[in-house]
Amino acid sequence: MSERALPVLDLQAPADAGACCGACASAEAASLAADAASLPVSALAAALPLVVPRHRIDRDADRRVTFGGLGLAGGFLGLAVLGLAHLVVGRTGLWVPLHLAMAGGASTAIAAVMPFFTAALAGAPPLAARWRGLAIGCVAGGALVVSVAVPAGWTGLALAAGSTYVAGIGLVALVAVWPLRAALGVRRPLVEIAYVAALVQVTIGATIALALVAGIPAVAANWAMLKPAHAWLNVFGFLAVVIAASLFHLAPTVAGGRIKPRRSAVTAIAGLLAGPPLVAAGLVLAADPVVRVGAAVELAGAVALVTHAAVVRRDGGMWTTDPGWHRFTGWSLVAAPAWLLAAVAIAAGRLLWLGADPAAWSVALIAAPLALGFVVQVVIGSWTHLVPAIGPGDMAVHARQRVVLGRMAAARVVALNLGVGLAALGAIGGEPLLIGFGLALIVPSVAGALVLLAWSAGMGRRVRP
Repeated sequence: MSERALPVLDLQAPADAGACCGACASAEAASLAADAASLPVSALAAALPLVVPRHRIDRDADRRVTFGGLGLAGGFLGLAVLGLAHLVVGRTGLWVPLHLAMAGGASTAIAAVMPFFTAALAGAPPLAARWRGLAIGCVAGGALVVSVAVPAGWTGLALAAGSTYVAGIGLVALVAVWPLRAALGVRRPLVEIAYVAALVQVTIGATIALALVAGIPAVAANWAMLKPAHAWLNVFGFLAVVIAASLFHLAPTVAGGRIKPRRSAVTAIAGLLAGPPLVAAGLVLAADPVVRVGAAVELAGAVALVTHAAVVRRDGGMWTTDPGWHRFTGWSLVAAPAWLLAAVAIAAGRLLWLGADPAAWSVALIAAPLALGFVVQVVIGSWTHLVPAIGPGDMAVHARQRVVLGRMAAARVVALNLGVGLAALGAIGGEPLLIGFGLALIVPSVAGALVLLAWSAGMGRRVRP
């Protein structure tokens, strides 16, 4: 059956509470069209209800900007892999690859995907692509220059780059929230509140670091307590919250389930959102009870997120096509919350034991589960799902992209997670050899994902629109 024989489905319409995530509409369109190519037109028309909105929303430019942002995030992960390789041979420290992966790769991916999700989920027309691109550029450019300027001691350049990053975060908030005024579909206030609160927390956390670079005496004198507060706001208050909120509609789509309210989702958002500011305030005030309450709340939120991932996986469907692609995305988005729980258990456990003590924060102990097991794995799993959804190309190209992105799926997922486990155990036990073995599995796994991303993206760009 030719493509022209298929019924025209307008998937720009806002999705209802039980429909697929609007942000993944084109992924589902490609998958459904590929999977149902052998069905009669009448059967396909009966299976897919036609939804025609009063005003069509053009998201082509928005998809291109999002796709470009994901490519930039992949570039940051490539630089972080090089940093990890240097770390194995003792030529660099942990700070540079960690900031490249998290402040660079994860923040750029968030800047690219968050506005796309908010507009698509609410059925709202996105802002102009130039504003989207400017926000992504400020976040990515600022993070890249900071990662170079701070270790080199270039104070003026670091301040300018850090300010650009903060301005980019503000632009991300603008392009994510402003279109919602014209939303045609159902609003999701829990996700929207989580996004805005996370952006506020990273702004505060980044400003604290900028104050240190600027040499403000009050900050420099109290950096021992402000450093863990800065880290908690940036890592747990920003990255963990945004990723968790995004998983509430992305994970059911990947699993083939339904997006619907779940108690575990509300509990996870509430805990992950309230924990970091409580911990940060307790550290700044040197208040042990506040720190311990915040740590306990954060731990409860991480447990709820793992529960939500398990429930979504249980309620998911059975895929009959592209098994490698579905296996990689599904396993990645289930394993990642478990690593967040491991990182939170270490970080919160130390706070529960030591209280408001600078020694309670140890980036070395949580770097592997948090940065690699959670953040990097979510970014890779998400782009594996989104590239055939929002990238260039027709249905045939998207089908080939799914095959490419699903190559050696089980081996890559197992290698990454086994490597994260070995590196985490090596950090806890002080065994450099074990850390080296873990990184030896992690680096080729992430590098392979980057190669497949570039390969699949190139396939789409060769197709004339």
